[in-house]
Amino acid sequence: MGKEVVMPELEVRTCELGPMVVVSALGFGTEPETEAWNLIRQFLERQGMKAESGDRRFFGFNNPNPSPGSPNYGYEQWMTVDPDVAVEAPLTRKEIPGRRYVVTRFTGLQNITDTWRAFVAWFEDSGLQPGAGCDECLEELRNPMEASPDRWEFDLYLPVASDQAP
Repeated sequence: MGKEVVMPELEVRTCELGPMVVVSALGFGTEPETEAWNLIRQFLERQGMKAESGDRRFFGFNNPNPSPGSPNYGYEQWMTVDPDVAVEAPLTRKEIPGRRYVVTRFTGLQNITDTWRAFVAWFEDSGLQPGAGCDECLEELRNPMEASPDRWEFDLYLPVASDQAP
């Protein structure tokens, strides 16, 4: 007998993310999130910035997605910055247009896979259409200075067409 999967209860809301300027870091391998996050942390330290200041937001997403048969994949980590911040390789500066999303929140890194599955299933059943020109399904870490992954709080974002709401 297989293990019973309990799907998390989702609270979904609509959100408009306005345009933002971000520093982007790429990681690739079996744990690319750690690699990308470390590049962002090093940038913060060099710039004398503090993650806990509350004036930065931290988003990430798979880039590229995992492939069948390979343990490797990519992860792109974004941190919002002021438009005039200078960025050096291997980081890049990006201007992200505003977009409409549906969003759900959960706590605990151990819940990320099940929450993504439930959120995508909800989206498929919702009748909403994906947002055109946006492939990023974002993960926002809301409390980046929390040491325990069990207490990390995330918002998950799925892009939707701008004329739709749940």
